[in-house]
Amino acid sequence: MYQESGRSMIEMLGVLAIMGVITVGAIGMISTAMRTQKLTSVNDEVVQMVTMVRNIHAEYDDFSNMNTETIFSVIGMADKNPYGGNYILSVDSANPRQFVVKIDGLTQSECNALTTKAWSDSVGYKMSDGKLGGATGSCADENGKNFVQITFGE
Repeated sequence: MYQESGRSMIEMLGVLAIMGVITVGAIGMISTAMRTQKLTSVNDEVVQMVTMVRNIHAEYDDFSNMNTETIFSVIGMADKNPYGGNYILSVDSANPRQFVVKIDGLTQSECNALTTKAWSDSVGYKMSDGKLGGATGSCADENGKNFVQITFGE
């Protein structure tokens, strides 16, 4: 009796199908991990900016003399965010004891995630007793045109 060895075409197709399903699942997990990493990176960079701006302006009563161009060189950070947009620091025109961090260049989903995040040190979060995230923004534009603003200070 003659006995064949090896695999049939059906067995090979089954293995390839299983590998395809595993690959699709891995791609989804990698995408989620990258999105989470970018959000974490933005959070860390904003906290670092806020801390450094407060340290630099600790001797003043307000932030009215804050110059965005020099702040980034002094704190040793680039003004580019992980989403390809910019960080913009400005003084709140209604209250010079507050400054605003603006994050632009966001897609709608990124904008919504940053707007709903709890920015616990922000003015909006503190004034709402922790009920609101503390950020405002425009998240209705086409991708790459959205922005989030967070106000810090007293």
